[in-house]
Amino acid sequence: MRQNFVVQVCKHIFNMVDVLKPKVVFVLGRPGAGKGTQCANIAKEFGFVHISAGDLLREERSKPGKLGELIDEYFRNGTIVPVEITCKLIETAMQNSGKQKFVIDGFPIDKDNLEGWNKVMAEKVELLFVLFFDCPEDICVQRCLKRGVHGSGRTDDNEESLKKRMQTYLNVSMPIIEHFNKKELVHRINADQEPKEVFGDIKLEG
Repeated sequence: MRQNFVVQVCKHIFNMVDVLKPKVVFVLGRPGAGKGTQCANIAKEFGFVHISAGDLLREERSKPGKLGELIDEYFRNGTIVPVEITCKLIETAMQNSGKQKFVIDGFPIDKDNLEGWNKVMAEKVELLFVLFFDCPEDICVQRCLKRGVHGSGRTDDNEESLKKRMQTYLNVSMPIIEHFNKKELVHRINADQEPKEVFGDIKLEG
């Protein structure tokens, strides 16, 4: 009788730990698919904290020092920053927010990202699902070039970098989306629409 009581107490404690785990939604898609815009909408509408892996890296890149130079080199080459750097920046941003619900934009985008996240963060958070912003490449390229012309401040919003980034997406990011799809965690969003319509679809999915 005493043993059963102890088991029940332990189960209750473990369940409480799960409840207290931060909740995470990954947002994936091509560069220019509108992830950042819609993550801001999600944060406002549903009370999530928007964490952009790209923004964290760009902020770190702007700081003087070897790490900033290293990140800049990866950006200019259209390649992926090592997961140890990105995971650390994401975890720090989550801790500093003091909140429990996060929409993480642009991560994980390759196998190394996923393995690094699983190793460092998977047991610390609860992954709710993955939002996949599906948008044709030509439209995404046009959007990126347009925001580059209008002063996005992003050195990778140019034709040469975009070609590399789109190829990187196809080669290494799509398999990650397929991985989550097999786990039935992916909610596909048609991102080839006006932002208001895209957000309307997101609310239907939610």
